[in-house]
Amino acid sequence: MSTGSGADSAPAPTTLDKTIHPSKNSMFSSLRIRNYRLFATGAVVSNTGTWMARITQDWLVLSLTGSSAAVGITTAMQFLPMLLFGLYGGVIADRFAKRSLLFCTQGAMGLGGLFLAAMTLSGHVQVWHVYVTAFFTGLVTVVDNPTRQSFVSEMVGPDQVRNAVSLNSANFQSARLIGPAVAGVVTAAVGPGWAFLANGLSFLAPLTCLALMRTSELTHSPLAPRRGKGQLREGLGYVRAHPELIWPIVLIGFIGTFGFNFPIWLSAYADDVFHGGSGLYAAFTTLMAAGSLIGALLSARRRSARLRMLAGAAGLFGVLLVAVAAVPNAYVFAALLVPVGAIGLTVNVTANSSVQMATDPEMRGRVMSLFMMVFVGGTPLGGPLFGWLADTYGVRVSFALGGLVVAVASAAVGLMLARAANLRLQVDLRRGHQHVRFVPRERVLTPAA
Repeated sequence: MSTGSGADSAPAPTTLDKTIHPSKNSMFSSLRIRNYRLFATGAVVSNTGTWMARITQDWLVLSLTGSSAAVGITTAMQFLPMLLFGLYGGVIADRFAKRSLLFCTQGAMGLGGLFLAAMTLSGHVQVWHVYVTAFFTGLVTVVDNPTRQSFVSEMVGPDQVRNAVSLNSANFQSARLIGPAVAGVVTAAVGPGWAFLANGLSFLAPLTCLALMRTSELTHSPLAPRRGKGQLREGLGYVRAHPELIWPIVLIGFIGTFGFNFPIWLSAYADDVFHGGSGLYAAFTTLMAAGSLIGALLSARRRSARLRMLAGAAGLFGVLLVAVAAVPNAYVFAALLVPVGAIGLTVNVTANSSVQMATDPEMRGRVMSLFMMVFVGGTPLGGPLFGWLADTYGVRVSFALGGLVVAVASAAVGLMLARAANLRLQVDLRRGHQHVRFVPRERVLTPAA
């Protein structure tokens, strides 16, 4: 039974200043909802297992082949399905009940982890086993990602979407801090196979929590026809017709492709610029994750999801990348990675929540699949490009150029959002007045008194 049918018929927001107000403004307000509390509990366990598997997987491939290129192939295998089939995952997410789909996807991911554990523990593992498992996991993620994203609104309702999205990010970043450390200890003590086994078994947690949910308390979204034609084209047309959707997705595409190449940049800074080796790279990564966790928790406290805030935060993120690129001191560079992580996460949360809330429930799976495809799918494109730039012109040039592209794209998208909302940029240099602001076009045309 639906408990929030009014959300299904709510019109999409059409202004730049559209806000979303939760009924209770606190950092952990979504956790008051039993179904979401179960969801978050299962997610933190499986996310920790996933991060254990990621670190162990890369180490295993390197030990089997001695090739960094082979590690890169493993990463490509994980992200390629999202780039190729991401939109179809959204169609599937809109056709079926999301809780039922999550039972299938989470179970399939657990089986993938158990397969790799069996191959490793038996001593028969080969590098192609890892490739196949990575590609299989990527295929499952094509459906799992938009389903999980859109299932959030069914659990918490429209008033708490931003808070829940922020807490999901905090959950993921917490696992990012814990998982690699646990993987290192387990791998060193008993071998990589046991880390893969822990990952496979970790999916029992979300499966159990999904089973314990009260379905009567979910706000069920209308389902698309299972055999309807043109549903993918319908989803793309829907996004194209709504500027409050298309421009945030365009912006997140630029950020994912040009601004989130940190594995390349941070490893190069640690090794080539500051000569600190793998230990310094690990420290840089940890500080980025800590900043992201802080950004997620701060985002959870905000009462609004404004598109002008998205453009402003993205612009600040790009400018900060350009500034950090020139820092000559390793300690200052490391300290600045905390705000870089916090602002980058703020951009992601704001884009995610604003797109979800601007989308009709029956279209949410397809829209969120496009969002994730654009964001994650840029990694196989941006990674090689900025790796080549780092090798050819130096990592500082690569880092700064990525930030510059993000800053320019943010300014352009901000202006397009303002135009869609019938706003214009007004500059007023008089003392005591707000110097830069967006105002309705009619007010710009009115002579000053």
